[in-house]
Amino acid sequence: MSGERKAAVVDQPRRLQGNMGVGELAMSVLAFSAPLTTVAGFIPVLLMFGGKTGPAIYLVATVVLLVFCVGFTAMGRTVANPGGFYSFVTQGLGRSAGLGGAFLATFGYFMIGFFAPPFFAITVQNYVENNLGGPHIGWGWYALAIVAVTTALAYRRIDLSAKVLTVVMVLEVVVVVVFDVTSFAHGSPAGAGGISLSLPWVTDPNIGVALLFVVGNFFGFEATVIFREEVKDPDRTIPRATYLSVAGIGVFYALAAWAYIAFTGADKAQSTATGDPGGMFTDALTELLGKTVVDIVTVLLMTSILASMLSIHNVTARYLYSLGTDGVVPRALGKVHPRHGSPFVAASLIGALWAIGVLLFAALGSDPNVLYARASGIGSFAILLLLFAASVAVFFHFRRNPSAEPGWKTTAAPLLSAAGIGVVAYLAVTNYADLLGGSGFLTSFFLFFTFALFLVGMVHARVLRARRPEVYQRIGRQDL
Repeated sequence: MSGERKAAVVDQPRRLQGNMGVGELAMSVLAFSAPLTTVAGFIPVLLMFGGKTGPAIYLVATVVLLVFCVGFTAMGRTVANPGGFYSFVTQGLGRSAGLGGAFLATFGYFMIGFFAPPFFAITVQNYVENNLGGPHIGWGWYALAIVAVTTALAYRRIDLSAKVLTVVMVLEVVVVVVFDVTSFAHGSPAGAGGISLSLPWVTDPNIGVALLFVVGNFFGFEATVIFREEVKDPDRTIPRATYLSVAGIGVFYALAAWAYIAFTGADKAQSTATGDPGGMFTDALTELLGKTVVDIVTVLLMTSILASMLSIHNVTARYLYSLGTDGVVPRALGKVHPRHGSPFVAASLIGALWAIGVLLFAALGSDPNVLYARASGIGSFAILLLLFAASVAVFFHFRRNPSAEPGWKTTAAPLLSAAGIGVVAYLAVTNYADLLGGSGFLTSFFLFFTFALFLVGMVHARVLRARRPEVYQRIGRQDL
């Protein structure tokens, strides 16, 4: 074989490999939001902003995203490649917008994933010092440890990650269900407003931040199309897993938020959450089930954070892999491991960047409590903008490519979801300062940076069209 033919074989792109079914794929999506982590760490934050409207906010978000899924799954049957929203936005709005969306997605998922190292460090640090009587170890060391573990798992075949996530998810779901049942059985204190609920409204204070945190719990459902190469019978598995994930997440967390209200009383939920959001869950469990159960749940909370970070790591790595495969970023990021069938270079890079971030913020003396909330919020806002772009893209895709699908799937649903997600995005922008602690400079910087990322992607695409047209043509995984 000649040298040129050998080079051609070496350079030939490999496809990712896996054999996930509906259950494993749905569990990977659920792991993204980390059930126990969400219930313990983020629902109290939701109650801080939304009070007794919290459960209804989850249901509103569920309806909006189920409407989005109608067009999303219909388009998924015609755009049969694993690029996720990157491919969808490219198909509907063009290659420039598609690359801008890919930049938003990569940044957004990277930032959402960076919530895990400091949050894991806080959890382990408190457990070691307060429960085990162990020594004080800086939070940065614990954070580096979880980065190392998730990077090692993301480096390997996706089936391994799916099995780990499935086991952890089952345990987490059991804990949350027990919390729900005991909270409702306990009953709210007398004179605390009972378990009554209220519907949210656009004029409610901080409704934008509350919606942003809630919608952020659903973002992992994009993984159903990102893992297209790694599931069996994708045309059947992906739609089922998508609807199951979105509906399941919405109902699951709405009940958990309502369980908090059942425990504290509707009139006291917001003030209780504001007083101690980080300890609200463990305080409730201690009163309901005792300290021994809390110790067990704390260990499960650590694995919950690990599962969430691993799921996000896998999604982010596949975005970099798609960009590398297209040649938009260095092609090394598009390499597939010859044995594991994984995007090992992309996964390793993400782990390295997270480790650098941990070292940097630990050296600066950053408060991990503030760091994890800001990282999650900043990343969620970026993905929210991408979700809006994807809604619009679905509508325009079917305008350009008429389908046998009924009009309510190709026209009405995409327009309704775009309107609903657009309202959430607008409210998030107007309340962004509350998310970042009211800092004017910080708010302006991250708002500008997030929107600028999309524009940078569009400009880069135009440059590629002029200088590297063969790469431009592949934007959005068009080479499949």
